[in-house]
Amino acid sequence: MSVLTVQNSTPLCLLQDAGRFGVRHLGVTQGGALDWVSMSWANKLLNNPLDAAVIEVTLGGLTLVAEDDCCLALAGADLGAMLDERSIAPWRSFFISKGQQLRFTQPVSGARAYLAAPGGFDALGVLGSCATVGREGLGGLDGIGKALREGDRLRYSGMSFELHALPDQRVPDLADSRPLEVVLGAQIGQFSGVSLFDAFNSDWTLDSRADRMGMRLLGPELVYQGKPMISEGIPLGAIQVPPDGQPIVLLNDRQTIGGYPRLGALTPLSLARLAQKLPGSVVRMRAVVQEVAHREQVHCLEQLRRTF
Repeated sequence: MSVLTVQNSTPLCLLQDAGRFGVRHLGVTQGGALDWVSMSWANKLLNNPLDAAVIEVTLGGLTLVAEDDCCLALAGADLGAMLDERSIAPWRSFFISKGQQLRFTQPVSGARAYLAAPGGFDALGVLGSCATVGREGLGGLDGIGKALREGDRLRYSGMSFELHALPDQRVPDLADSRPLEVVLGAQIGQFSGVSLFDAFNSDWTLDSRADRMGMRLLGPELVYQGKPMISEGIPLGAIQVPPDGQPIVLLNDRQTIGGYPRLGALTPLSLARLAQKLPGSVVRMRAVVQEVAHREQVHCLEQLRRTF
């Protein structure tokens, strides 16, 4: 059993995995890594299961000290990671020696980095997952939804002695400006024609009011013309439009039901790209059919399985 000790942390440094499934009928949300693609690559670099527990570091502020020699892997955002005084770039595995310090300073590109350890970090599973959801008090090291704190000891029991780096052609472009893809929803026909045009032909700015529950987009006012809705289940990536007409993309820590009309839902790959956007980023949306979204997701998973 090997250990990393937390020397400094923030409320945005969390233990995550793929999330909880089969429990939303109980009112329990999914949780899990916001950028599932980067989480999967971090694990793949160590030949872990793709859904093994990792540390999600948002915006930096995390410092870890190794109690043992080991090999770790980093993917996702470049948060200015430093191993003692040496810079560590993402999308690769690296050796860390006993006593060395790994620091995440501040964003260089992207918002969320994912740190993996051999075999995945050990944590108490709650309802089938160790994903940290603070609002519901679930997951994390102690099972009650706490972020990583100074003095926490992160244990892992796997072994890895091979260094890997993701080939350049496989590295996701975190600055990708392509429109976010949307699978249209049941209420799409009940928005005004002007609103539908604006939704898919305008720039949207990511508001600072963004967290793991949802990200608000600022832009043209969207007008819903349908009847009041009864609350219904909300899928990952749902784009709700509240009365102020400013859409909110609902993420992994979203509520399980809601009564606002929806334009549709972002595709899984678009959600991963959105998770790496900083407040103030400008995005656009594009409608796609579900078959296209599914085909692209399958292609991404095939790349993960075939590499290394």
